[in-house]
Amino acid sequence: MDILNKIENNAKLTTKELAIFLETSEAEIAAEIKRMEDEGIICGYHTLINWEKTSRDYVTALIEIKVTPVRGQGFDKIAERIYRFDEVKVVYLMSGGYDFMVIIEGKTMKDVALFVTGKLAPLESVLSTATHFVLKKYKDHGEIFADGKLLDERMIVSP
Repeated sequence: MDILNKIENNAKLTTKELAIFLETSEAEIAAEIKRMEDEGIICGYHTLINWEKTSRDYVTALIEIKVTPVRGQGFDKIAERIYRFDEVKVVYLMSGGYDFMVIIEGKTMKDVALFVTGKLAPLESVLSTATHFVLKKYKDHGEIFADGKLLDERMIVSP
């Protein structure tokens, strides 16, 4: 758990740095990381990028999906069909008013609309969808994306 807690916040830490933080040998750290990768505990290493500061044009959409579960397979078979689309970045089974929350990326809003109408909505088990476009990211994966310092909006109290 200590290794996971450290690398979750900074995947750039080396095995040497982890060994120092956790007061153990570099070989033990490397072996434990390898074991967790093999067991699927560590699923990948990603870089969090603020794409708004680049020239890349794209839109992110959150899509709520209501479905009819497949008899004998529940939601798993439907989720698999959805997560196999290249546009899909995230699929969550949800409680509440809809069954899945899907996050996709497209070059334009039209691309997202074409994905929803051409690929997602026609799936046999899909009853309805609701698409929400991300207008701006303020915080993602624990990292604040706001430019500059946050304004202190408290009133000044003077004697």
